[in-house]
Amino acid sequence: MSVRLADVIAVLDEAYPPGLARDWDSVGLVCGDPLDLVDSVTVAVDATAAVVGTIAERGLLLAHHPLLLRGVDTVAADTGKGALVHRLIRTGAALFTAHTNADAANPGVSDALAETLGLTVEAVLDPIGAGPALDKWVIFVPGENAEVVRSAVFAAGAGQIGDYSHCSWTVAGSGQFLPGAGASPAIGAVGALHRLPEDRVEVIAAAAIRDRVLAAMRAAHPYQEPAFDVISLAPLPTDVGIGRICALARPQRFSDFVAWVDSVLPKTIHGVRGAGDPAATVSRVAVCGGAGDSLLGAAAGAGVQAYLTADLRHHPADEHRRVSDVGLIDVAHWASEYPWCTQAAELLRTRFGAALPVTVSPLRTDPWNIEIPERQA
Repeated sequence: MSVRLADVIAVLDEAYPPGLARDWDSVGLVCGDPLDLVDSVTVAVDATAAVVGTIAERGLLLAHHPLLLRGVDTVAADTGKGALVHRLIRTGAALFTAHTNADAANPGVSDALAETLGLTVEAVLDPIGAGPALDKWVIFVPGENAEVVRSAVFAAGAGQIGDYSHCSWTVAGSGQFLPGAGASPAIGAVGALHRLPEDRVEVIAAAAIRDRVLAAMRAAHPYQEPAFDVISLAPLPTDVGIGRICALARPQRFSDFVAWVDSVLPKTIHGVRGAGDPAATVSRVAVCGGAGDSLLGAAAGAGVQAYLTADLRHHPADEHRRVSDVGLIDVAHWASEYPWCTQAAELLRTRFGAALPVTVSPLRTDPWNIEIPERQA
């Protein structure tokens, strides 16, 4: 049996929306015709030569890491990556990548890591804000002119909240001003302090139309110099983003939790390293599959006792340890992301069943392969 590649892509895009990918990333279909049929799927962290060599004719390789990302200007068959692309195309196979979109999705890479470690996910460590950037406009205007100003900014696109339009909030108050030399006040006189009733009108507008709202407000406002505020609104957190904040089933000593991580994750030359008080009690932990030292600050403020990620560098880790009691657990990059392969495989099995055999590549694509035995004292 077989499935159209486009149907598989639709399922993957729904689970790992391309819009969640970082702007520098490269995700989606690398090679293959969406109209072709695929007979099988193999899920792996990396599209290495060894992994590509296992892909059957009309197979799909679903990889986490992009094969083609930076500075690619050729896929000639005599280049390393080009040879893999040509090999896939010759056999009618396809390559699809889900990278930072799979990191941020819910469930995603860090959810799979947490599940493997027996942790309960409570929140996103670095959530992605929902929707476009928004401004809150606060406009002070005489009450008799408030409706004209509201209508003008509504026509410019302000006041739209979801399926509702013409949204605003108004409260009456008292304003004052003193026109200086050179002013041409519509109300009051130069050199005389003037007080009058004013309405405070508030509306929401997309930041992208700030210039249009400003022009409309100025054109409709009776004052020579309108009084107004434009406040950028913070994006609301969502259930998608990088990393997860998790709870342990029961509190453990930090050293015991590090040992547990080492016993559960797939073995690598890198192994598992811990930095922290061995006797400290750990009940909540932040996790981030893949390289996560950019989130050390977020982990330090997340109310956790430990942070588990990969590729921790010396200086960022040292600086973190100087200012935070949150213990660090450094694991191999590949080992932290390999659990996602099972998650993605189960997603496709659930959707397509027997029509599309799905396997997780057993090959360890961690690049480190030489281990020096520990010296005897």
